[in-house]
Amino acid sequence: MDSETRLGYSSLLRRHFGLIAAAWLAVFTGNLGQSFFIGLFQADISSHLDITAGEFGSIYAAITMISGFLVMHFGPKIDWIAPRRYVLMVLFALFIGVLMLTLSPWWGLAIFGLGLQRLCGQGLMTHFGSTLAGREFSLNRGKALGLVSLGMPSGEIILPPTIALLIGILSWQQIWWGLLLILAILWGLLLLFVEWPDAPRKKKNKNEPHEKGPSPMRERRFWMLIPMLMVLPITLTGIFIYQAQMTEDLGASATAYAFALTGLGLSRFPGALLGGRWIDEFGVTTLARLYLLPFAIALLAAVLVSGNAAIWIIMLGAGMALGMSSPIGDSLLVRLWGREHLGQVRSLKSAFLVFSTGLAPAFLGFMIDAGVKFQSILIGMLVLLIVFWLMAQGPIREAHNSPAQ
Repeated sequence: MDSETRLGYSSLLRRHFGLIAAAWLAVFTGNLGQSFFIGLFQADISSHLDITAGEFGSIYAAITMISGFLVMHFGPKIDWIAPRRYVLMVLFALFIGVLMLTLSPWWGLAIFGLGLQRLCGQGLMTHFGSTLAGREFSLNRGKALGLVSLGMPSGEIILPPTIALLIGILSWQQIWWGLLLILAILWGLLLLFVEWPDAPRKKKNKNEPHEKGPSPMRERRFWMLIPMLMVLPITLTGIFIYQAQMTEDLGASATAYAFALTGLGLSRFPGALLGGRWIDEFGVTTLARLYLLPFAIALLAAVLVSGNAAIWIIMLGAGMALGMSSPIGDSLLVRLWGREHLGQVRSLKSAFLVFSTGLAPAFLGFMIDAGVKFQSILIGMLVLLIVFWLMAQGPIREAHNSPAQ
């Protein structure tokens, strides 16, 4: 479905609005399973289930790890299931999960519903949107992925203030039902009127010779590349979870952190749009070597500056790098393993993302309990970033020498 010539953002949207809108809405819909969204209702959910905050945290960690394993099973199926059918199944499961959580009087069914939200929201909807854009575009892949990736920060910017306005008027269940209704209308329009592509591969039946796909986890280049692609979510999860300790050690205020968090979401927009354009103009391998630089500089500068300025520097640097990270990561996977296997390989990336964000808080928690100051933790994050960047140079060179897809 891609054009034969490179297009600007406006031309790309005019020619392929339906496809990009579907992929963007998939990433936006994934916000229903993201931690920031569920966290807005943590107290209400805990009260509804009659559990403590600690019990909620343990349950949430468990279903997050389980969903990571399930993404590795269900994610690759997008390579042979038609995208329209695939997104219908994931949407159905996501909506059922929300209804189970908000309506079920039984504790077990409500937790199962929350698990479906995590799996289908954070996991499969985000995976679907990025995979669809990554494999249906070639010359304009960077711009398409840049646009689609904006679905996540759009939710981070739109949903919290909207919920804050509604929470005094509606119950938390009614807010979720209203969101489901709006999403159902939008998805209904896209499913009816968009020209959907076919799956790139056909699933073989049992009597046909089995087509063997790649096995990334058996390849050295996968293990050398994946840490670099995970370093931003690993470090930022620790910063988000332990923001109280960070602001105290850096001499910053909680108010400055709250405003800087909004700055992070806003700075992802230029990061994604510029990164997408630069991928198409200069090549993904050039950007892969440079995109972590804003965050690396921010970590070092924050330690040297301290105060409220340090928080803003971290968040703006992280936002710029985050905006570029998804288009760059998915484009590298296409170059190394091919568009027809993107669903399989990207599902591994999604699973590792879930695992890494689950393990990072525990490791940093031990360091903080041991009395390590956050300035030292930020330096440790910078060292980790540099090590992971160096490890990835081999796969990046291989991607540079591989034929464009």
